[in-house]
Amino acid sequence: MNKQKKEDIICGFMFALPALIVFTLVVIVPFIYGFYLTFTDWNGVRTQKTIVGFANYLSTFKDSQFWLSMWLTLRYVFCSVILVNVLAFFLAYLLTSGMKAQNFFRTGFFTPNLIGGVVLGFIWQFIFSRVLVAFGKQMELTAFIQSWLSDPNKAFWAMVIVTVWQLSGYMMLIYIAGFTGLSKDVLEAASIDGATGFTRMKNIIMPLMVPSIVICLFLTLSRTFMVYDINLTLTGGEPYGTTRLVAMHVYEKAFTSREYGIGQSEALVLFVIVAVISGIQVSLGRKKEVAA
Repeated sequence: MNKQKKEDIICGFMFALPALIVFTLVVIVPFIYGFYLTFTDWNGVRTQKTIVGFANYLSTFKDSQFWLSMWLTLRYVFCSVILVNVLAFFLAYLLTSGMKAQNFFRTGFFTPNLIGGVVLGFIWQFIFSRVLVAFGKQMELTAFIQSWLSDPNKAFWAMVIVTVWQLSGYMMLIYIAGFTGLSKDVLEAASIDGATGFTRMKNIIMPLMVPSIVICLFLTLSRTFMVYDINLTLTGGEPYGTTRLVAMHVYEKAFTSREYGIGQSEALVLFVIVAVISGIQVSLGRKKEVAA
């Protein structure tokens, strides 16, 4: 190895060192410490920690409320991921078609993503509880006479609607980047060969958009699995606990019930589930990308 190459390696390492230190202190060390806590009976307050082995993991697998909230979260993730990406893809396609004022609409659709989840939850709580109820009574629409947040079935869909409204604009920008990066020569050649409409979308555009689709699916999966702020401020897990997603359940187990060890083990199980699902999604997406 020559001197210049050694200097380049040292220089690169020095530039990466601050970020590596921060990442280690903020992510790696807390993760290792949290993993250690899953083997203790710590309640989050006292200084003494007693090793209990795998008792917390056994409690996790026996916790019916945890798995109920996990099933609810899987439903929420499934619905949100599909609706967010379908809407974002459609908006991106529309706003790259050369329509008038498309930059204005891009900004408008992206704006909801800039609002924090806590504020967003309170805003939509007011809309569902006051605005839509008043509108429903005025127009005599039975679907809106009662607040959706007080109905166990509609409250779930209220969370999905708010999530789609928040995330679609962000995913739209990624899809727009994908659309603007498409080869014009390929699209023109497809048009010359007679590929138009749905055929052009299915056989030409969709395969070329696979990288953007993989990224958007991964981001949507990770964000919806870990959602807590909207769940807290919009529904609070109510009515009757029917909208308590798994992140809220883990938080309440650790900090409200003072069972920090069990809460940490449930968080680790959630992490593994999300990692496996996201890994499978990325792997399958990459295979499609290569085929494309």
